[in-house]
Amino acid sequence: MDRIAEAIKARRTSMGWSLRELGTRAGVSASLLSQIETGKSQPSVNTLYALVNVLGLSLDEVLVDAPANPAGHEEAQQPVAAAGGLSVVGADFTQVAAELDADDRPHWDTVMRPGTRPTLELESGVVWEKLTDSADALVDCLLVTYQPGGSSSSSGKLTQHTGVEYAYLLEGTLSLQLEFTRHVLRPGDSLSFDSSRPHLYRNESDRPARGVWFVLGRRPGGLPPAALQALGLSTDR
Repeated sequence: MDRIAEAIKARRTSMGWSLRELGTRAGVSASLLSQIETGKSQPSVNTLYALVNVLGLSLDEVLVDAPANPAGHEEAQQPVAAAGGLSVVGADFTQVAAELDADDRPHWDTVMRPGTRPTLELESGVVWEKLTDSADALVDCLLVTYQPGGSSSSSGKLTQHTGVEYAYLLEGTLSLQLEFTRHVLRPGDSLSFDSSRPHLYRNESDRPARGVWFVLGRRPGGLPPAALQALGLSTDR
């Protein structure tokens, strides 16, 4: 059984949920969940986001074998309800880092060499590579590859999740459907938007598209109160 299957099944059973109950909460069929948990199927990007958000899992917990939580941090025992995304405009991230308690700060000095990064191959031609070795609750940092025909949703439907999404395209071309507007991204293009807005990525070319993605505050509660205040965001959750 692969890491993602183990993490999802372990958290679901610890919550005392059946496949049907988790499926209802995440909007995923019980049969697909069963295939994911037995390693017979990989989730699409939107399915994975739905599952980890409902279960309160971090990407560390589905990408790496080591414990995702740094020393002194308790693992969440309750699921995190999906909520509206954060809106961060002109944030002073130096101030954010300064406001964080020492225990909340990720380890910035870790170097990861090519070939050593945890990698997850998702359904419909999408590959995630984790770019940091720290268990960072503040941001998901990923090298994402969309193979020709690859899409963030196997059903072709727009998806949404908590957080603010930033990306820089390194190579290839990628289509982004953001609500009612379609954008074609080319090498050197960057983007940012509130991830609670419905969106869909699709590689409509015959070459892989690859870029760096940051999703800030994907998990509600991932940003500590000091960081929310520094960003000018409400601490009411």
